[in-house]
Amino acid sequence: MAICCWRWFIRFGSRESLTKTSGTSSRSTSQLGRHFHYRTPGNFLDPEVRSFLEENTEVISSGNLTPEIRLRLLTPRCRFWKERADLWPFADPFWAIYWPGGQALSRYILDNPDIVRMGSVLDLGSGCGATAIAAVMSGASQVLANDIDPIAGMAMVINCELNNVNPFPIAIKNITDTTLDKWDLILLGDMFYDEHLADCLHHWLGKCIKMYGTKVLIGDPGRPQFTGHSIHRQLHKVIEYSLPEPTRQENNGLTSSIVWSYQP
Repeated sequence: MAICCWRWFIRFGSRESLTKTSGTSSRSTSQLGRHFHYRTPGNFLDPEVRSFLEENTEVISSGNLTPEIRLRLLTPRCRFWKERADLWPFADPFWAIYWPGGQALSRYILDNPDIVRMGSVLDLGSGCGATAIAAVMSGASQVLANDIDPIAGMAMVINCELNNVNPFPIAIKNITDTTLDKWDLILLGDMFYDEHLADCLHHWLGKCIKMYGTKVLIGDPGRPQFTGHSIHRQLHKVIEYSLPEPTRQENNGLTSSIVWSYQP
């Protein structure tokens, strides 16, 4: 096992860095091919799994861009922050990190609720569910969260409860392999960490825009896999946020995160 503790995992600030060094599962393109059933929130409430997550995460609302949202995350006070990563009994907990791109998207939605109000929103690669929660708080009429990890689905339900938000439907599958649905807005943060995945997303998002006129907002702190991809030439910078010091420390010194509008 190349990773001796979760601190190493977090501080590299990139999901892709774990893909290169760890033998455990990761959000590589091959894993995106795994399909799980579509679930309503109640299907995720396995008591034993919930108890494990609550025992090994911490509720926080500080140190990030959205103090009004409470989340269960992996923090330095949690057992698995120092524990060997291979002792974690599930897939790598990418959902347990509030990544900078997701923070920027959530902040932008909370500050600009008209972006989502009374509209349908798909949060792709939702992770902890913060951006989907922000969309609900801001008045979206329909929200679907999507992730490939069923444990992320459990975390989203718990996080909805923490914020007094009615849990939204959650699709646990590679949604980009399914028939295109009409959404007013698609949100995705920190998803461009792998070149092949970036190519797939570029193609799928382009089809959504062409078929339905869907608006797309992307959050990213400027990882090279994103800034060096051809999609970057079709983006319009919406806003840039300075990251709080705790987030900088946890993400290998990244200092800001940007919301981009995808306009092919």
